Amino acid sequence: MINLIILSLFYIIFPMFLIWLTIKYPVFKKIGAIVLAYATGIIIANVGILPRGSEGFRDETVGKDRAFIPKTEISKLVSEGTITQRDIRANNVAAIQDNVQSALIPLALPLILFSLNVRRWLRFSGKGFLSMLLALVSVMIIVATGYLIFRNKIPEADKVGGMLIGCYTGGTVNMAALAVALNVEPNMFVMTNTYDMIIGGLTILFFITAGPAVFRFILPPFKAHAGLKNENPDIESAGKELAEDFEDFTGMFKKSVVLPLIGALGLSLLIFAAAFGVSIMLPKVPLLVSVILTITTLGVAASFIPKIRQIKKTFQLGMYFITAFSLVIASRCDLSVFFHVKYLNLLYFVTYAYFGSLILHLLLSWIFRVNADDYLITTTGFVYSPPFVPMVAAALKNKDVILTGLATGIIGWIVGNYIGVAFGMWLDKI
Repeated sequence: MINLIILSLFYIIFPMFLIWLTIKYPVFKKIGAIVLAYATGIIIANVGILPRGSEGFRDETVGKDRAFIPKTEISKLVSEGTITQRDIRANNVAAIQDNVQSALIPLALPLILFSLNVRRWLRFSGKGFLSMLLALVSVMIIVATGYLIFRNKIPEADKVGGMLIGCYTGGTVNMAALAVALNVEPNMFVMTNTYDMIIGGLTILFFITAGPAVFRFILPPFKAHAGLKNENPDIESAGKELAEDFEDFTGMFKKSVVLPLIGALGLSLLIFAAAFGVSIMLPKVPLLVSVILTITTLGVAASFIPKIRQIKKTFQLGMYFITAFSLVIASRCDLSVFFHVKYLNLLYFVTYAYFGSLILHLLLSWIFRVNADDYLITTTGFVYSPPFVPMVAAALKNKDVILTGLATGIIGWIVGNYIGVAFGMWLDKI
């Protein structure tokens, strides 16, 4: 029991340490708290710190699409010899992991959404809105065709498709939410996200080096949007300030910040409870699907209330929970299956989805005469999320597109969960 309490506290406290590292040391800031959380989780899962279940235990959990074995079944399975006494400890750890993991995303989502000014970001999307729509269409077409190619080669290919839709419209935040909503097996989630990080890291390097020249050779040149300049004469400084604020955790423990944050956390708990109540009234809808979509809807609705939207650091508190979620789910990852054929096929699926959607988006942008800078900045906002936008805008040497990229990323956070859930459920039907 003491070990389980220590494990629970580790999942809650260690993400704070990781965030502190990113604040204190520039090298860790470049890596990011979420990547550090994944790395830590994978290490502790695979060096013998946490107990690993037998093949029989895996058959009774992963094989039956459940995270752990209920206590009512444990004694019977042990007496039958299906699982061993050592598996009881592994099952207790799995139960803690599943319960903590299941609570973190429902708490994180409202907090992330509270700070979003939806009307403002829709206005700032400007001419980039067409590029955003083309990006969305591209992702859906490519993921659907990828599913048809790989559905017999990858377990839960429909759920992976739903996650990829969320990932390429809102980054890790939406991917994590959809992993919960679609009840994705932990190994599958971690491997999908790991492959995405590797491919995404290489792609962003291309975006900030040769990318601007390549895309400007293919697509029309950018023309300044006069409306945006009238809206905010200092677009560059405003955009950079907003983007940097997404990663600014400083000052969270000041009394003037902590007390309102506690209130925001309380509101997030109320939204979680309300979403659970709604799910009970919709018995034909999968529980986690109705919970995640209701939370998303109520979180966006709450953002329209100025007093809630103006609470400082709600986004950062939400990202703390996302970091903790990353640590928990990575600590359930078994690297011994890393080179299993199904995960190699998963790599092919992720690669196809990533580059296929970028190329199709590029083709559609060429057909509809979307300019090169809007194409690149909306792609960045969608796939990588708002914090990456200023870096790509700097590579473009174009300050006018910063707010367009931020707007695209924020709109992606909002719509990604709805589209990802709908798409994942639709893929399961075809």
